[in-house]
Amino acid sequence: MKLNLNIKRASLLLLGVIVCSVVSAQKVDPKGNVLSKDSNKQDTTKTLNAQQKNSASIADGVSASGSTLGIRGRIIDVETMQPISGVSVSLADNSKATSTNENGEFIIPVNKKGIYEVVSSYLGYNKEVTPVVLADKNWENISVVLVNESSTLDEVVVTRRRVQASEIALLEERKNSNLFVEKIGAQELSRKGVGDAAAAVSKISGVSRQEGSNQIYVRGLGDRYNSSSLNGMPIPSSNPSEKNLPLDLFSTDIIDFVSVDKVHNATLSGDFGGAGVDIVTKNYTGDKLVEISLGSGVNTNAIAQSGNFLLQRGPGYFGHMKSDLASNPTQSYFFQNGLNQTKKTPVPSNFGIRVGNSYRFGSEGRFGFFATANFANGFEYREGINQNVSAQAELIKSFNQKRSSYKTNSTGLLGLNFSPNSKNRINYNLVYINSSNQFYDEFSGYMVDLNEDGMGLLQRSTFDQNRLIINQLLGDHKISDRFDVKWGAAYNSVEGNMPDRVQTILGFNEAETGFEVRYNDPTNNHRYYHKLNEGEFVANLLGSYLMDEDGRGKLSVGYQGRFKRRDFEAIQLNLNIASEHRFSTLIDPYNRDAFYNAENYSNGFFTIQSFAGDAPMTYEGKQDIHAAFANVDYKLSEKLVAVLGLRYERIGQLISWYTNRGPGESDFNRNGYLPSLSLKYEVSPKQNLRLAASKTYTLPQFKERARFVYEEVTEQEIGNPYLYPSQNYNLDLKWELFPTSAELLSVGAFGKYIQDPINRITLASSDNLLSYVNVGDLGYVYGLELEIRKNIIDFGTNRGRFSTGVNTSVMKTHQDLDSEKVNRESNNTISIYTTDNTSNFTGASNFLVNADLSFQKNFSKGGDFTATVVYNYFSDKLYSIGSNGRGNLVDKGISTLDAVFKTKLNNRFGIDLTARNLLNPSFERDQQNPIGDVTILSYRKGAMFNLGLNYKF
Repeated sequence: MKLNLNIKRASLLLLGVIVCSVVSAQKVDPKGNVLSKDSNKQDTTKTLNAQQKNSASIADGVSASGSTLGIRGRIIDVETMQPISGVSVSLADNSKATSTNENGEFIIPVNKKGIYEVVSSYLGYNKEVTPVVLADKNWENISVVLVNESSTLDEVVVTRRRVQASEIALLEERKNSNLFVEKIGAQELSRKGVGDAAAAVSKISGVSRQEGSNQIYVRGLGDRYNSSSLNGMPIPSSNPSEKNLPLDLFSTDIIDFVSVDKVHNATLSGDFGGAGVDIVTKNYTGDKLVEISLGSGVNTNAIAQSGNFLLQRGPGYFGHMKSDLASNPTQSYFFQNGLNQTKKTPVPSNFGIRVGNSYRFGSEGRFGFFATANFANGFEYREGINQNVSAQAELIKSFNQKRSSYKTNSTGLLGLNFSPNSKNRINYNLVYINSSNQFYDEFSGYMVDLNEDGMGLLQRSTFDQNRLIINQLLGDHKISDRFDVKWGAAYNSVEGNMPDRVQTILGFNEAETGFEVRYNDPTNNHRYYHKLNEGEFVANLLGSYLMDEDGRGKLSVGYQGRFKRRDFEAIQLNLNIASEHRFSTLIDPYNRDAFYNAENYSNGFFTIQSFAGDAPMTYEGKQDIHAAFANVDYKLSEKLVAVLGLRYERIGQLISWYTNRGPGESDFNRNGYLPSLSLKYEVSPKQNLRLAASKTYTLPQFKERARFVYEEVTEQEIGNPYLYPSQNYNLDLKWELFPTSAELLSVGAFGKYIQDPINRITLASSDNLLSYVNVGDLGYVYGLELEIRKNIIDFGTNRGRFSTGVNTSVMKTHQDLDSEKVNRESNNTISIYTTDNTSNFTGASNFLVNADLSFQKNFSKGGDFTATVVYNYFSDKLYSIGSNGRGNLVDKGISTLDAVFKTKLNNRFGIDLTARNLLNPSFERDQQNPIGDVTILSYRKGAMFNLGLNYKF
């Protein structure tokens, strides 16, 4: 079967829309008059001053003060046009000072008329100095507009366009949106010491991270049920085992804000169950910017291993490795890197640079650019139990595992934005990411039939490198007062390599007081290579039309096309030890090259084998999705708004493979009709009640359907070509209260019903293979979410204030387990034997808590200080469904505590100190056997301390 890829036709359509949009658009006001570029911040300030003269609350305050002369005013956030409470307001000579009330209002009494300078400062915003002449009148009214200090806004009062979002701005957007919206912006990320997008998402209610992996779980639903995008455009995964690109690859240096859509609407991909995560990158329209940063840190576990921190040879400092295979790898022993370990000093570092500028041209045009380049690395060490036991708790493998790890992440962003006028905007984004993970593991202990004396030693070195390049071209055009067009085109390429994973097994010979080669299977000792290449073209087109002049209704119609191609190949070179050298030849575990070398290979000490000579195992995947959708936003009454949507998707997936199980292919084509409804009722100007319902689906991934075997130390995995999509039905209800512009109280309830849920489970086979199956007819999850943001204490001008945020989730998950269904739907080729007939969802915690407490204080000369303590807890969660008599594997609940200290000594120089994992809890995984629970995995990660410096020129 071949899938049609009409990329050329889609590109021509997009080009036509772009040309027509730019040519026809003009910059006009609601009455049709052409606006000039001079409509700027001054106009807004004048308007606010006029409104201020009639402010009853300020007048009341003046009377109460008993003063006859003074300055009164109101301060707003430029992005939301909402008042800001708690702003420090003083005269330039510091003779008088006060702070704004909850309406953003302030009063400064003075003793005499004259010329004054009013200084307004608030943590996270640029300081504003306002000259005031008190001459003819006893009281002068002023208005002050504050801009986020990290913002790159220029003439923001005209465009109201957010470039880097403040917490207040995002909260205001959430309140006003007709859809369920949850976002976390750069300002909040900085305050909480968040370093990447994965950590950012985990601060949102109902979201947790899987320890030891890159996966996030939203409302108990893992990687397969979530989707990720960049600036609204889908992005691919670099890991053949996962659907989504690891979010920790995106450092906060390039992030404006992260949006988490836990409620589906017609504009989002239909492959949706838990949430859609959209990372929005920074743009620039401000003045010249040059900023550098550098830092270092320590992991308490890793630094304790100084002098004995071991890693494999080959990978470099920046996370690159040259390890090309010979053309005939089974015919000679030719490898670019040896097996002997190398010692490293486990002290991490990071550095980065940000530059930006913008330029005017003509009366309305503007061009801006923003570029950033960052590098960070990290060392970790852990030690603990790692074992595999039977249902009767008999040992199969029982190790003490020691792991040394080194990670790198290099990121680069180039953002170009071009606005010929206020009605047209075109952006280009180029993102480059190179990440690497390097692990050196020593497993010492018991292996059945191989090291039953408990003195075995399995050494395994793993290095994986992922490179991602994203190219995006985005356009936004206001054709008229009632018609907008947005479009986007992107090409994403991913390369994921695992060059030269090495495993050897030794056993201790007490008589010879040394280690010797152990062998009972060709795969015991091996070198493994794999390479993934994936490219995806994405096209988006959206048109929005206001249905009447009053703005009561809006119709949005759009198209999205995704065309993905993946090639994956792998070869495992088994080092087949000659019989006379098994269980006899001594090897130094830290000088394995003395045995595994070209000379011994030539002398017949061992041979090199793979499943098909020098040919690799391969699979190819093709996936095309065409989607058309429509949304109608309509204001049914002054308080009730409805958003009704319908999305149609045509899905085609084809997979072909050539593995040690033979060649084959599998394909399916599906039509998806996905309705959605969202209702918003405005109980009061500060309260909303929301209800939403939708239908979505969950696609199986390429690797889950290819008959391709992947081996880990304690398990093997193979795909299932009979796997098919799940169907999801979603319901959400939420009440929101916004007491002030910076505060929130939200209570929500949610439920999801899933037909034919997909799970990873152990097959009923002699080799205990793991695979993916539609494990039962149904599953469901329901729960409650609570979110609070509160300013606790404000000590007054320049004395600081405390604020807190808490979100928590309580949920229940359930799914049926049906062995007969799996056997029947796979034509009797796949069998499972589950220990129980029902289970929870894997990765789902019944109880989640995220909490933070912050102290913020402003200083003179532009300085400030922030201290934040961040707490997280998740309860026990299912890691793997029990099978063949063995119980479920359950990750025990843990608490984590981080502390973040940030200070700006002035407008240019800043110091950051972060302390993570201060509680250093023990991570434990238990197997719940009928005769009692057995701990099969246990370790501590150690605490991490980092110091960073930054300077803005």
